[in-house]
Order: sequence, then C-alpha cells, then structure tokens
Amino acid sequence: MASMSGVGRALVLGGGGVTGVAWETGLLQGLAEAGLDLSTADVFIGTSAGAVVAAQLTSGRALDQLYAAQLSTESSEIAARMSRAALARFVFAMVWPGNPQHARARLGRAALRARTVPEAERRAVIAHRLPNHEWPQQRLLITAVNAETGVDIVFDRSSGVPLVDAVAASCAVPLVWPPMTINGHRYIDGGVRSVTNADLAKGYDRIVVIAPTTAAFRRADRPDAQVAALGAGVRSIIVSPDAAARAAIGSNVLDPTHRAPAARAGRAQAATMADLIRAVWT
Repeated sequence: MASMSGVGRALVLGGGGVTGVAWETGLLQGLAEAGLDLSTADVFIGTSAGAVVAAQLTSGRALDQLYAAQLSTESSEIAARMSRAALARFVFAMVWPGNPQHARARLGRAALRARTVPEAERRAVIAHRLPNHEWPQQRLLITAVNAETGVDIVFDRSSGVPLVDAVAASCAVPLVWPPMTINGHRYIDGGVRSVTNADLAKGYDRIVVIAPTTAAFRRADRPDAQVAALGAGVRSIIVSPDAAARAAIGSNVLDPTHRAPAARAGRAQAATMADLIRAVWT
C-alpha cells in the first residue's frame, strides 16, 4: 500500500463487523458530545467496518443522525455468522508459513469458491449504509485486497472507483460475503491485510486509531506495532472496546441485533477516553 506524507491528524477506523460500525459511531458521538470532533481529521483511513464509518463521517450527514440510525430497529442488514468450518479455513489459509501475500491469495481463492448471498444483494446493503455515494472532498482512503493475487490496494477519490464499490470491497469478509467486482477484478476485506492498516498514517504526527479488534496473525500487522513503526515524534492513541463494550458487542460481530447496545456502549466509553484522545488530537 502506498504511504502518505504531510504533518497533520489521521483518524484510523478499523474493522469489526456490523457491531464495529455501531461501536465506532457511538464512540465518535460520545467524543463529539465531550467537545472533541474527530471529523476534522486531515486523512481518514477506513478498513472494513471502519470504511463504512469513515465514508459516513465524511458524507455531510450529522453525526447525531448517524448515531440515531444505529439505535433504530429498522435495518437492511443481513444477519450472518462465520461457521466453524469457515473459520478453520480462514485460519488455515492465513497461518500457513510463507509470503503474507500468498496467504491472502489462498484465502481469496477460498472466498471466490464460497457459497454466499449474491454480490448485488450485499452491495445493496453497503449502498444503504452510506448517506452519500460520492467521494468526499476530505482525504479518504479505503483498503481492500485483491482476491485473485492477494495484493493489497487503497482506493481513494482518484482511483476512478465508485465509493460504494470501494466500501463494499473493504467489507467483503471472506467466506461470509462475496468478493466484490471492480473493473474486472474481485476484492475481499481490507482487514485481511490488517485490521486497521494504521501504517497508512505514515507522515502524520497525530494519530487516533479506533479499533473494534486488534487481532492479527502476524505481530507486525497489529495496530500497536504499525503505529510504533511510524517513528519518533508521533503522538498516537489506540482505542478498543472496554469490558462493557465487549459485552454489548457479544460473540458475533456480524449480528445486527447487537448494533444498538454496541453503539450505546461506545458512546458511554467515550466519556472515559475523551481526555486521553484530546491530548493526542489537539
């Protein structure tokens, strides 16, 4: 993935399923209520669930409206759960020794063979999530992985790719959702490369990483390791769900019935994190 340059503030939004979208939105709402508006970032880096939140946050829709939508019982989401067999295939593909790109390609090939809902049906869910289907003026980076080659990619305003397609690709959890087609290629979840891709914030000196999960198969892909590798002089903080938020999210991050509890837990957690984040951001 390409690096960036320029002193400023980076907001990194990581993957974590439909409940991750809710928790991140609730956290951002709570921070805004505490007088800390992270929508002023110079760059937004979105992976999977974080791609949705980043696109929503830069859409022009008011944050309190985005939060209210997470509390609503009305939803176009498709309930899902990764089966034990699928999870085993996922882990086997990723932990096999060798080149990480080859591991991603193995998983991508398995995703291409998997039986899932139709691609158009899944894309419609993503389109419904986004208040604005046009790329924002703010710098927004959306991560994905080529399912055929395992090569990671960053979509942005200059890519010539519709925003909905970019976000849908970033959210294409392998073996659960279909790889998304863009310009004749198929793409899977950007979280396959890294749950946050926080290393894309290289060149920015104030970095807030909001990560519903920090799991990684390789130590170097963890958000803390990626941020540490950005060098001295960088002020950063990584925010993950606290115990109450983890309980609200539950064991299945793809369960839309946990959206409202996750969002409320994120909003509540913001009160305990606001001062720490403000010290980095301002």
